[in-house]
Amino acid sequence: MNQQELEKKFQDRIDKGEIIEPKDWMPEQYRKQLIRMMSQHAHSEVVGMLPEGNWITRAPSLRRKAVLLAKVQDEGGHGLYIYSGAETLDISREEMVGEFLSGKAKYSSIFNYPTLSWADMGAIGWLVDGAAIVNQTALAKCSYGPYARAMVRICKEENFHHKQGYEILATLMKGTKEQREMAQDSVSRFWWPSLMMFGPHDKDSPHSSDLLRWKVKLFSNDTLRQRFIDRTIPQAENIGIEIPDPALKWNEETRHYEHGEIDWNEFKNVISGRGICNKERMKARRKAHEDGAWVREAAEAYAQKKVSKAVAV
Repeated sequence: MNQQELEKKFQDRIDKGEIIEPKDWMPEQYRKQLIRMMSQHAHSEVVGMLPEGNWITRAPSLRRKAVLLAKVQDEGGHGLYIYSGAETLDISREEMVGEFLSGKAKYSSIFNYPTLSWADMGAIGWLVDGAAIVNQTALAKCSYGPYARAMVRICKEENFHHKQGYEILATLMKGTKEQREMAQDSVSRFWWPSLMMFGPHDKDSPHSSDLLRWKVKLFSNDTLRQRFIDRTIPQAENIGIEIPDPALKWNEETRHYEHGEIDWNEFKNVISGRGICNKERMKARRKAHEDGAWVREAAEAYAQKKVSKAVAV
């Protein structure tokens, strides 16, 4: 069977809704797109620990501290799930991490914004994790089995994170004038970057057509973004939060909210490494990698010792 016939057979499987597993034949471009997408997702989960991690010691109560600590640990676990899934595509974790640390591989633009107040823990949980849920529930039905299965558990945990963030903001909005202002300021800063998380309009995305054809993505960037907006606006109204978009309005005919245009120049600057916290985030991850070298070396030595003993027996 020649290459063209193999690709047709593969696309037929995709069109029928079949799940692709690691040992199945797949086009090289399908494998490369999955590696790019999954490694970027895993890097984002790990980098996502940084904006919230520095608020663990400053949480306003022991309960808040325990919940935030659990959330940050969850994010690290999500990265590990997805790295493991990506390794089934014949790439090592070391190679993926190396590409990230060198700047070749990207991570989500949202994590290059600073967390300036406790309310930002609420905005991240409600908006950032809310956007992630919309995207990841679709990925849980994607065509590549290991990626889809990883999303099942991750989505359950992200739902917890989303509720935790919303509860923080709802509590602040019932508090003092200063607390309400703090909550509003946080949402005003994170609203537009959260919309950017879904990526550019599909006509401007070099990857969307292939990903949609192969059912790695089931919905377009704009469709997912609209779904997030439609779900989020009523939640904001429920607790008295104002969305910082003067063009926002409900369209009775389409049954969707219309919204203003995103500043795509800002988006391009952030993903190009010129965001507020890009250098800080990369510096922190490189330092963590260097500081953890002894752990990797010890684990490798232990594994070699186990193998030597097994061979001796």
